[in-house]
Amino acid sequence: MTEKGCIAVVTGASRGAGRGIAIGLGAHGCTVYVTGRSEKTGDASMPGTIYETADAITAAGGKGIAVRVDHGDDAQVKAFFEQVEREQGRIDILVNNAAAVHDELTTPGNFWEKPLKLADMIDVGIRSGYVASYYAAPMMVKAKHGLMIFTSGSGGVHYVFGPAYGAHKAGVDKLAADMGVDFTGLGVTALSIWMGALLTDRLKHVIATEPEKYAYLADVVETPEFTGHVIWALYNDPDLIAMNGQTVIGAEMAVKYGLTDEGGRQPPSYRDTHKIEPRVQYPNIIR
Repeated sequence: MTEKGCIAVVTGASRGAGRGIAIGLGAHGCTVYVTGRSEKTGDASMPGTIYETADAITAAGGKGIAVRVDHGDDAQVKAFFEQVEREQGRIDILVNNAAAVHDELTTPGNFWEKPLKLADMIDVGIRSGYVASYYAAPMMVKAKHGLMIFTSGSGGVHYVFGPAYGAHKAGVDKLAADMGVDFTGLGVTALSIWMGALLTDRLKHVIATEPEKYAYLADVVETPEFTGHVIWALYNDPDLIAMNGQTVIGAEMAVKYGLTDEGGRQPPSYRDTHKIEPRVQYPNIIR
């Protein structure tokens, strides 16, 4: 799989998880297309641009290609995947990470007391992952090869930050499960991956507001690049197809593949820290 060079797409990669995953894949020599709306400082409340991420990918040993895409605009998404097909002829890895995460998500209050715009996470999150997959899938199916990843977290099975966040996580887990059914026998694998608490600029800001409350995170956080290395290990697993449709815990996959995070740390699994696990889909299929 690695001889011809891996072509990856990471959506929503200006900052946060997407940026880290893209850089992690770049460290393994991948050509990585990074999408997002941030082209210059000030385009968002948090630092980071698609061009900075692309440069970091190249510096890590890969090839970063930045393309401005608003994942709330289906036409832009379609045009982007047409561009990738023209330039590369295929996509080996698609990481659906784009999401509309507003600062108010983590502020105190019930859902009706927070801005209605938090529901954007359902559109630029669940729906945008569906649309990106819709345009990437034909290329993967034609090649009988590909890994489609949805970045997720435990909020799909317990309360985290409110219903919009939870619906997003549960929704992308379900997308992976059902797309996996459609990919059966076609050589393509769909997976949702639970990431741990990521030490992004956003989380650093949250911790700084209430350092005592979030002190416990020091022992459990993951670097944003960690998931990129886990995805690369999954992609190169000869038995990957056997996991098609599953939601996996990134920390557990790291143990499986002998990976550690920065400084040799082994991030813990939600199964151990929270006594929770991904929902398992029943095998019933109605068409």
